[in-house]
Amino acid sequence: MNVDWIRDLCLSFPHTTEQIQWGDDLVFKVAGKIHAITVLEPAKTWLCFKVSPEKFSELTERPGIIPAPYLARAKWVALLTKDALSPDELRSLLRDSYDMVVAKLPRKRREALARGKSRAQRKSATKAAARKSLGTPRHKRKKPSRLRKSS
Repeated sequence: MNVDWIRDLCLSFPHTTEQIQWGDDLVFKVAGKIHAITVLEPAKTWLCFKVSPEKFSELTERPGIIPAPYLARAKWVALLTKDALSPDELRSLLRDSYDMVVAKLPRKRREALARGKSRAQRKSATKAAARKSLGTPRHKRKKPSRLRKSS
């Protein structure tokens, strides 16, 4: 297991995006909410993800797994070593993390994801429809002139 394996797995989940944040951390998000974090440079922990409260207690008792720094109160765990979990168990836990994050999204947002449209796609479609209804291309519209104060 390495960063590429984690990346391929996380990006296989529907509507997951990746972003580099906080310097050298590769963050995986769904609808703007983080479901997994891995590091690109050597660090104390190499992977963090959300777990259920029951799993949190169970996993943090294992060697090589600690409560995630800054995220433990939200029931996130951090892996200190790449062999702390088997690939099958890690695959299942990462999917559970994704599912828990999606379950906490507002109902309308979950429904939009189920229909296959992201928020950005809906916004751009709405803007395009508004521009089309105006008839004039956006770059050719005149900007309103500003009124100047006369003294």
